[in-house]
Amino acid sequence: MRKITTATFVSLDGVMQAPGGPDEDPTGGFKFGGWTFPFFDETLGASLDEVFSKPFDLLLGRKTYDIFAAYWPQYSGPDAPIAEAFNKATKYVASRSTRKFGWKNSQWLGDDAVTSLKKIKTGDGPDLLVQGSSDLIQTLLKHGLVDEFTVLTFPLLLGKGKRLFGDGIAPSSLNLVKSQSYPTGAIVSTYMPDGPVKTGSFAQDEPTPAELERRKNLT
Repeated sequence: MRKITTATFVSLDGVMQAPGGPDEDPTGGFKFGGWTFPFFDETLGASLDEVFSKPFDLLLGRKTYDIFAAYWPQYSGPDAPIAEAFNKATKYVASRSTRKFGWKNSQWLGDDAVTSLKKIKTGDGPDLLVQGSSDLIQTLLKHGLVDEFTVLTFPLLLGKGKRLFGDGIAPSSLNLVKSQSYPTGAIVSTYMPDGPVKTGSFAQDEPTPAELERRKNLT
């Protein structure tokens, strides 16, 4: 059984759009591309090395695929181990378009990506790692296909932009597996799905007359 995992950069208010550079994804008038750059140091970079150290295939939406395909095959800088892992991995692409996927080891998931992924998950092979791909993540969440979330949260507010957990997300609980903070203020946390939302109450067993009146006024 293969897992689908996500590793996502987000601002404190949940925006994940264009973390890597100003020209990465300016759609919707987004003006803050490259917002993670000031927070990266060697220690935070090492946490990403840990994410990429395990065998994985990539699961990408079309926009993120195009960004990566235009960058990583030609890359020769200090992140060469990441480039090597990305270029080597099988790239499963969720896309409505059937135009050519030129990056080596790329596979289109077909017209019904959800059905294809359910079948792929039951087979043998490494886990499927989602990078970026905000629209694809919403689909995966809708169908309960994400087995693990790694969230890299950065100490800034971006206001508008594509979000990791968008509108209409299904309510659910998450179990924190591990968490680590870093000197620049970033926090890397890993979560696993943990069933439905659990609730309770700190109120007294017998509400006061004032409390009963307050509840009445709410309706």
